[in-house]
Amino acid sequence: MKHISSLSMLGAALFFLSACGSPSLPSQSAFDDAPLATPCVIASDSISVILRDYFPKLSKMDTVTIKADSAMHLISLLDVHEGKQTGELIVFNRTGFKQAGLDGSRVPLLTTRSIEGTKDKFNLVIANGQSDIAVLWQNTLMGKKFFKKLSGTEVQVTVPANAKRFKRSYIRVYAANEHGIGNDVLVPLDYGEVVSDISELDRTDKRAQIMYFLMIDRFKDGDTSNTKKLNVPDVLPRVDYYGGDIAGIDQVLKSGYFDSLGINTIWISPVTQNPYDAWGQIYKPKTQFSGYHGYWPIYATAVDKRFGTADELKGFLADAHADNKNVILDYVSNHLHINSPTLKAHPDWVTPDVTPDGRPNFQLWDEFRLTTWFDKHIPSLDLEKDYVYKPMTDSALFWMKNFDFDGYRHDATKHIPEVYWRMLTRKILDSLPADRSIYQIGETYGSLELINSYVKPGMMDGQFDFNVYDSYIAATTDTAGSFKNLWNTVNSSLNTYGYHNLMGYITGNQDRARYTSIAGGDLKKGEDWKEAGWFRDIEVADTSAYHLMAMLEAMNMTLPGVPCIYYGDEFGQGGANDPDNRRWMRFSGLNPHEEHLLAETRELIKTRAGSLPLIYGDCFPLVVTDDVLVYLRSYMGKFVICGLNKSRTTAFEQSVALPEGLMLDGSANVDISIAPLSYSIIIN
Repeated sequence: MKHISSLSMLGAALFFLSACGSPSLPSQSAFDDAPLATPCVIASDSISVILRDYFPKLSKMDTVTIKADSAMHLISLLDVHEGKQTGELIVFNRTGFKQAGLDGSRVPLLTTRSIEGTKDKFNLVIANGQSDIAVLWQNTLMGKKFFKKLSGTEVQVTVPANAKRFKRSYIRVYAANEHGIGNDVLVPLDYGEVVSDISELDRTDKRAQIMYFLMIDRFKDGDTSNTKKLNVPDVLPRVDYYGGDIAGIDQVLKSGYFDSLGINTIWISPVTQNPYDAWGQIYKPKTQFSGYHGYWPIYATAVDKRFGTADELKGFLADAHADNKNVILDYVSNHLHINSPTLKAHPDWVTPDVTPDGRPNFQLWDEFRLTTWFDKHIPSLDLEKDYVYKPMTDSALFWMKNFDFDGYRHDATKHIPEVYWRMLTRKILDSLPADRSIYQIGETYGSLELINSYVKPGMMDGQFDFNVYDSYIAATTDTAGSFKNLWNTVNSSLNTYGYHNLMGYITGNQDRARYTSIAGGDLKKGEDWKEAGWFRDIEVADTSAYHLMAMLEAMNMTLPGVPCIYYGDEFGQGGANDPDNRRWMRFSGLNPHEEHLLAETRELIKTRAGSLPLIYGDCFPLVVTDDVLVYLRSYMGKFVICGLNKSRTTAFEQSVALPEGLMLDGSANVDISIAPLSYSIIIN
């Protein structure tokens, strides 16, 4: 043990299909190497389903077969036929729960543990009873010949021989009982053998990513010859160019900083050419802005000369890959700068700058989310028109075809229609080699339903879960803040995106005030946090904020999903909102509190990177109170427990029962101890 402190099986793979018989796995199918079709959720009496959202490589749909339980309809199976090949789509019918008087919430239903000494079998422990269960290899339902009952709650699963042809494939399990839909189970396979060692993973395993977001202009100036500040009186220095560039990032890479931190994926801000003059205007203080941030593209397919050259970018990507690092490109699809030659040639490509009722169509983020302009100098593209989205998806694809990026962070996702995302993802699948792993993550603020509407194999792998981040802030900085509310938010996300999602979990970003200054009290509730950064020196007055940041990083590193660190958060950089949250990166001169947090961050990243339970494990709550949150991640009998305690005065001491099928040193209980304002991680 490592301690880090500061049902009954009835003989069918798909029970509600037992009367129809279980299909055999085909010898080979185009659906085998297609992206995993995430479940379709039906929440109303009628729904239109675009099957290419789930099977984006589908060229022609011949027939569709729907199979469902005649009693409750908790889980249905939709067979999609293309020629003689079939792919299965799991359908959760939430209206069935409503009709049965259930709340539709998920309860911990399944845990997994392995059979010792074999690579082609594993066990499922099915706890809390069940009525429907479906097990798939890739996008194909597994028949009853792949299952063997071992006990009242334990089932042995045999890996199909089909999996031996694939470097990476997956077995997935979905289940439901009278309480609702249970947690899903995901088991990765390596050439047909259950992954049992962390060394079997590589940087193409998306769930193994640990992301680091940096702003190019604010990270490191590696080539002073391309540093070109505007140096005009209308632009205050902190919103002018600083001089960071691609050469600087490459120097930091070669210095070993990213290796010492432990991250394996670098997300860089946009590299596209921005204007050479100043735009935008505020009056308190009075200033215009440069395009140092990269979000005002004037040429969608050119590298900004102030950041470097195309050859330098290719060299950095080659160096990153040689160092076993992914690089994700921040890409702007929603708009172009008003002086873009593309817009001058095609003025009809933009949305109206006036709403139908005559108001200026600026920053109406929710009311007119698909047409509103972000500012007067960056018109939104009318991406619902095919003569706009077709060439603009080509411009986005340009960066994957001509540079060896490993994916995109998509800016302003919810302001762009779904047809754009469908076409871009289809072009990626059609244009790039089948073994090229591209991770797409979006940025959307809003409801779970809105965020999730873009998270499908035919659009994006995930989005950033700002709801969990905001819930953590509220739980740890508000007087009445509670970890009960935080876990409710986490649980809602797991229920919506799945227990093995590819959502991003952040310490902060370029649009938010720094967490340590919020938690440290330098930023006052009710004040304008943008304005505060212009007129006060925002730092970290209350050093307890560093402990709370360590707890946030511990949570991000132990939840399902992709943890992401905003540059400087690894040591607790202070700051107000934009632009004060975009200071020069510091590589030295840290105070003792920052040094200690940096050391903790490195240890937490190391723990995440070395743990199969934290990458592919299931997730179960153990203790949820106002001040304490304890949860468990388990995979093949191994598990990690993470506990957070935000009380400033009271330690947490308790013996907690483990989920069925898990043991620690021969005991079904584990003793958990967490100091005030601290976290504890237990690894068996």
